[in-house]
Amino acid sequence: MTFRELSKKEVVQLKEGACLGKIDDLVIDPEHAKIEKLLMLGRPKLFGLLGRGETLVIEWDEIEKIGADALLVTTELPETSGQEEKKESLLERLLGK
Repeated sequence: MTFRELSKKEVVQLKEGACLGKIDDLVIDPEHAKIEKLLMLGRPKLFGLLGRGETLVIEWDEIEKIGADALLVTTELPETSGQEEKKESLLERLLGK
């Protein structure tokens, strides 16, 4: 399997069943010629002008199965910031709830 084929697959976290996105890069151990980690870059902030969010690192042993369309992983989901809660409370304020 090539990196191009691997990067087209969706990454699904098994515990929550969450679709995390697609692989952006990988880390290779040059001494043993093995893939150590898969990297998923964070989302761009303001079209990339303010950098990116946190990069999700998936260790090779956290991959449970590589299927035809998806990679199933046991990686823990990143902590969500309080921004989602702020958006909801702002929405509630606007709607008068």
